[in-house]
Amino acid sequence: MEHFQNPKNVGEISDADGVGTVGNASCGDIMQMFIRVNDNKIAEATFKTFGCGAAIATSSILTDRIKGATLDEALKISEETSKEILSQLPKDKTPCFTIAMDALRLAIEEYRCKRMGIHEKGGFDSTKMEKD
Repeated sequence: MEHFQNPKNVGEISDADGVGTVGNASCGDIMQMFIRVNDNKIAEATFKTFGCGAAIATSSILTDRIKGATLDEALKISEETSKEILSQLPKDKTPCFTIAMDALRLAIEEYRCKRMGIHEKGGFDSTKMEKD
């Protein structure tokens, strides 16, 4: 309830290193997660959501827990947190947390792609892909 009534880390990171956006057609929730990465660790994580109380609370909990974690640790935290949170949510609210996890995965994927030069602002740059 605390994370629903007083959510933490709400908002947008301007010029974020990675942004993940996920929607759930069945319930109408939309989630964006923003990360800033320093030395392969998540220095800052925020979210914006159009969703129910469960979506807000679970996103608040997840962004709180991943701060200071490496990218791989953040993905593991996401998995561990999912088990804890999902055991406390009604079955029909399971997608609320799943979109937060998916948004985190996409934000990390975007960050990693940018670092590899695969995804630049303005779209995919196929010239930077390795040739077989």
